[in-house]
Amino acid sequence: MGLLERLRKDWFIAGIVLVIAAARLEPAVGVKGGPLKPEITITYIAVSAIFFNSGLSLKTEELTSALMHVKLHLFVQIFTLAFFPTAIWLFLQLLSITPINEWLLKGLQTVGCMPPPVSSAVILTKAVGGNEAAAIFNSAFGSFLGIVVTPLLLLLFLGSSSSVPFTSIFSQLFMTVVVPLIIGQIVRRYIRDWLERKKPPFGAISSCVLLMIIYTTFCDTFANPNIDLDKFSLIVIVFIIFSVQMSFMFLTFLFSTRNDSGFTPADTVAIIFCSTHKSLTLGIPMLKIVFAGYEHLSLISVPLLIYHPAQILLGSLLVPTIKSWMVSRQKALKLTRQPKVPVKV
Repeated sequence: MGLLERLRKDWFIAGIVLVIAAARLEPAVGVKGGPLKPEITITYIAVSAIFFNSGLSLKTEELTSALMHVKLHLFVQIFTLAFFPTAIWLFLQLLSITPINEWLLKGLQTVGCMPPPVSSAVILTKAVGGNEAAAIFNSAFGSFLGIVVTPLLLLLFLGSSSSVPFTSIFSQLFMTVVVPLIIGQIVRRYIRDWLERKKPPFGAISSCVLLMIIYTTFCDTFANPNIDLDKFSLIVIVFIIFSVQMSFMFLTFLFSTRNDSGFTPADTVAIIFCSTHKSLTLGIPMLKIVFAGYEHLSLISVPLLIYHPAQILLGSLLVPTIKSWMVSRQKALKLTRQPKVPVKV
């Protein structure tokens, strides 16, 4: 097994280490400032680096062909922004009679209303070898769509409304997602031969950047002195989050692997990650806008702050299994498509 493959398979262990370190070292980093300057390095540089990296590594023809896969895009966006929040709302009607902290339950609903992430689904799809181009398109398109849809969903399910600065969020997404992707594609044209010859570890680079995002996220969570969590509610919420992720990943797998689905194994990989992952980089700023002035904003944010690293760690754990399934499925499909040679008597 090569160095790159080992990094792709085992990087989640490093994530766990960083999460534990974050809980202990958060005063040194803080929500803003500190040696890492997360308000700059994470909000702008880290996300831009991930999409520049994708633009540099992705073949232009693959990205172009992905734009035409309308059925896949509809499946991902409808599942993420319609089925997901509705299913969570129904589930929370049952949980409302339990002693779980009501603000954490509201936080679970906000998770359901969030759009796809702009980074983690792309990285995990790339690590498996799935349809990375489709993952990039759905991550970018879902993020832009979420700017409009997410506040409406929060209003519908939680009754929260606020004036959302659509223009500033659109411009930030454009500068951190679309522009780096285009620049990466342009640079690729000039160094294509070198890239194919040297094969830089794009997957490992993106994974390292994502680990930094996890680290600063947990610093943001535990540095907040206003969070008052009881252990029971927190443990139950963590269990629910992992259960929801596993259930929805299995559900998208079943839907996308039906004989009449029209999706390839590589498409299924992109669907699994893009449909079940939720955006933290867009979600947290939007929660701060929509729930501005709420004294329980910190508690409402906790489920999303847990969901984000949980989806990455869980996805990383499943990378080898999903990759093994995809490769074997592709081989099986190739064999069924080969013409049968008549046996001579």
